[in-house]
Amino acid sequence: MEGINVAVFGSSRAVPGDGDYETAVEVGRLLAEAGFGVVNGGYDGLMAAVSQGAAEAGGRVIGVTAPAFFPGRSGANRFVAEEIQTACLTERLHVMSQRTAAAIVLPGSIGTFTELAVYWNDAYLAPLREAPPRPVVALGGRWRPLLEQLEAALSVPPGLVSFAADPREAVSIIKARTR
Repeated sequence: MEGINVAVFGSSRAVPGDGDYETAVEVGRLLAEAGFGVVNGGYDGLMAAVSQGAAEAGGRVIGVTAPAFFPGRSGANRFVAEEIQTACLTERLHVMSQRTAAAIVLPGSIGTFTELAVYWNDAYLAPLREAPPRPVVALGGRWRPLLEQLEAALSVPPGLVSFAADPREAVSIIKARTR
C-alpha cells in the first residue's frame, strides 16, 4: 500500500469522546497500520479524529484546506503533516480526488454528501474511461437509505458504493480493492 492515499470524509462538528469521533480515530489508525496515507479536509471534527488516528499510528496525513472559504478556521489541525491550501471547495475536492485511490465516508451533512457524490459519480463514470472504479465505502448505516433511494430514482447501478458496518470492514474493503 506504500504511496497509496485514501480520502476520508466526515463531519466537522464531531467532538472527542462521541462515538463518531472515536470511530474516526480508529479508521485513521487502521489505514495507517495498513500502510495507507490519509487525505482529508484538514480541519476539526472527524477530519481531526482521522488525522489523529493516522498520525499516532505513524501514518502520513495530508489536509486539503480552503482558507478563503473558511476564514474563521485557523488552519489545519495539529495532526496534519502536509497542508495543501486551495482557493475554493471545488478545487479542494479536485486536489483530494487527484491524490487518492479510494474514499471512506463517515457521518456528516451536506458537505460530506457532496464529497461522497463526487467519488460516487467518478465510480459511475470509470467504465467510460476503461478504468476500474475507485473504491468508495460508506461507514455505518446512515448513508445506505439515501444512496439506495438515489440509485433507484436515478437508475444508477447498485454496488458502486460499498457499505461497511465498522472501521475494520471499511479498511478491509479498501485493502482488497486497491491491490
